[in-house]
Amino acid sequence: MAGITLTVTLEDRAVRERFARVERAMGNTKPVMDAIGTGLVRSTQRRFVTQTDPDGGAWTALNPVYAATKRNARILTESGGLRDSVTHAAGRDTARIGSNKVHAAIHQRGGTIKAKGGGRLAFRMGDALVRPTSVEIPARPYLGINADDERMIEGVVDGFLRRATR
Repeated sequence: MAGITLTVTLEDRAVRERFARVERAMGNTKPVMDAIGTGLVRSTQRRFVTQTDPDGGAWTALNPVYAATKRNARILTESGGLRDSVTHAAGRDTARIGSNKVHAAIHQRGGTIKAKGGGRLAFRMGDALVRPTSVEIPARPYLGINADDERMIEGVVDGFLRRATR
């Protein structure tokens, strides 16, 4: 995942205690982390539908000139490539989610895109060819964990624990 990755580390005390019980009961906790990663990918992909950050805040609106020429009215979803690239990797005690898309990080964090070698960028905005030296991209966070995700994680761990201790 070269673009951007979010690593989930169990820091919530209640979740850590549940996870410790699962570790004792199961020995192999990678399936738990895999299920957590799958759940986080689903919640991340829902943010592309709601166009909100993990805390529920609306993403910054598109430039109106650009928005008028898009095929898809949704933010960060012209082709669906970024949304569809979000995936996960599970380890013994981690679940990582992220995207390997080159533009993933700039959309998550925001920042300035500058032309290489001091030249100019070139792209169309509406009917005009625009050639700025740089473009500011606002942060539109899609990766992150919110209260719903925390409840999902607790439910996953509890479910595995119930099955492991039967």
